[in-house]
Amino acid sequence: QVHVVESGGGVVQPGGSLRLSCVASGSIFSIHSMGWYRQAPGKLREVVAATTTSGGTDYADSVKGRFTISRDYGKNTLYLQMNSLKPEDTAVYFCKAHISDGAGPNDYWGQGTQVTVSS
Repeated sequence: QVHVVESGGGVVQPGGSLRLSCVASGSIFSIHSMGWYRQAPGKLREVVAATTTSGGTDYADSVKGRFTISRDYGKNTLYLQMNSLKPEDTAVYFCKAHISDGAGPNDYWGQGTQVTVSS
């Protein structure tokens, strides 16, 4: 059984910063990739940033230059440093991990963490 848990959300003023964390645990053979997604009320879930299987990173245009994704391979942990936050960044942020467990590769999602940017 695999668990993915996010933390670090909260309420912040425009221009502020937050750091999200995502930890994957359980029966993990290998983590192929991990990424951050977000879903605002009334909108579809969208990718924010992701690490690739080759170790690279990709970002949505809307967050380039403001957000930084990083991964601690030894701790099965993914981070998202969010700077210069804007009200339009308000959303529930989800972590997705593509993991090989005993049954083969699958996508595992966390429960989400709320980020609210408001003055």
